[in-house]
Amino acid sequence: MTAGHPELSVVIPLYNEAESLPELHAALAAALLPFADRCEMIYVDDGSTDGSFEALKCLQEGDKRLKAIRLRSNQGKAVALTAGFREARGEVIITLDADLQDDPKEIPRFLQKLEEGYDLVSGWKATRRDPWSRRFLSAIFNRVTCRLTGVKLHDLNCGFKVYRRVVIQEMRLYGELHRFIPVLASWRGFRIGEIEVAHHPRKYGRSKYGAERIPRGFFDLLTVLILTRYTTRPLHFFGLLGVVVGLIGFGIVAYLSVGWLFGQWIGSRPLFILGTLMVIGGIQLVSFGLLAEMIVYGSNRESDPPIDVILK
Repeated sequence: MTAGHPELSVVIPLYNEAESLPELHAALAAALLPFADRCEMIYVDDGSTDGSFEALKCLQEGDKRLKAIRLRSNQGKAVALTAGFREARGEVIITLDADLQDDPKEIPRFLQKLEEGYDLVSGWKATRRDPWSRRFLSAIFNRVTCRLTGVKLHDLNCGFKVYRRVVIQEMRLYGELHRFIPVLASWRGFRIGEIEVAHHPRKYGRSKYGAERIPRGFFDLLTVLILTRYTTRPLHFFGLLGVVVGLIGFGIVAYLSVGWLFGQWIGSRPLFILGTLMVIGGIQLVSFGLLAEMIVYGSNRESDPPIDVILK
């Protein structure tokens, strides 16, 4: 490593966690003692209103390895992580939450697992210290996501993760795609590992996530499925959907046409309108898929393939 260049960067997104920050930073500094001046700690204040950034200023006076970033308004965890990743200089990057539920003492175990040849190691909160409603929803989310994406992890939503820098360089996060980082990384060909981690009850404040995560999570999952499976072949998705919709509509129209031949009046029947709309919709979906294929063909001329090693 070059002089003054850290080996390890810790990125911590936070929102209204002023009470937990002193205790968190003390635990983090103790866990990073083996790295001394070879590490940096980057806190990203996602528009907090409780004095979190002022608390970070006080902590920085006693530890110059600390870097604090403040967003002008609450943008969400994905944006906060992206801001932290841009500032991180280490070859290995760690993320954890600021609510004291993640234990910094686990960091050496993450690094040990990473040395086994993995590019990303995700935490697994085998024993969660959260209300039953959050545990239940999380279990459903993990099971459905793993089944649909093929990524075999127990806890995709755990914020405690370790990455090699090359993984971060290929990530483009927006919305709430931070929950699907292992899926996106696996799609790019990176090796994904997992370890069990301790999980503590929330000590201060309350969770920032509510029931609104359910519909958002569904749409984010749909987005990830399209990004990982159909980015380079959109016609396979829209074409298949268009054919199914069009065939159902064609079947309805054919059924009514047979009745018309036997003297039944079908012009004012709602079923006839539905069938006609489905046929038109199916044609539009197929056409949309063809246009998307043309766009992909043009954009792929400048895209870089996920090359790992070149031997010459």
